[in-house]
Amino acid sequence: MLPPAFAPIHNGLLSVIVPIYNEAATVRTALDAILAKEVHGWTLEIIIVESNSTDGTREIVLGYRDHPRVKLILEETARGKGHAVRAGLAVATGDVILIQDADLEYDLNDYEVLLAPLAAGRQEFVLGSRHGEGGWAIRKFSDQPLQAFVLNTAHWAFTLMINITLGIWLRDPFTMYKVFRRDCLRELTFECNRFDFDWELLIKLIRKGHRPIEIPISYKSRSFKEGKKISMLRDPLTWVWALAKFRFRRL
Repeated sequence: MLPPAFAPIHNGLLSVIVPIYNEAATVRTALDAILAKEVHGWTLEIIIVESNSTDGTREIVLGYRDHPRVKLILEETARGKGHAVRAGLAVATGDVILIQDADLEYDLNDYEVLLAPLAAGRQEFVLGSRHGEGGWAIRKFSDQPLQAFVLNTAHWAFTLMINITLGIWLRDPFTMYKVFRRDCLRELTFECNRFDFDWELLIKLIRKGHRPIEIPISYKSRSFKEGKKISMLRDPLTWVWALAKFRFRRL
């Protein structure tokens, strides 16, 4: 018999947390697709966290407030993607949680393959690996090839740091598609507000014993000119600090 944490999920509830900030160009297309998504054996609750955008995004998002699938959180101040995801986690009620951006980089058709191991009770933590099409380069910016090369090189350097420090072997630990049972969060607290939250979440789940499997997914990267928000100077420093802090601090 499987232990309770790995019990199969039948007719499960999936909480999809969608942090949104300044995505006016893509948010309507993304939300329409997410709200139309059907996954056999799952009911979806869509938790939209809008962080007081300055480009008209909030006005678009408000049009979805009465949708029966939607829980809408309106933040008064933009404090970072991590803060928005943490706000979503606080109200999520699903058996499983999935984080979904509104920038169209990821393919909703991958939900089924990512959820299958959790539904079957084989896993409780899954990562969608952006190396699905092979090769070493995740980001391919035709308009900014130098920035793409720097980000791809940094990705492998930081991945090596994670793997060595945590004693694990992953190819894409920083993917947005982190899918996990909500029970995995029990007794964990989070504090990061920017993209370092991604590191905090991964490190704490692994240290708690939830070792993920990676499943290849489709991914279409966008460049900085197209709206990518990571700071190539500021954010890497916060990632290194997050690794040092959360790897050794008591859970």
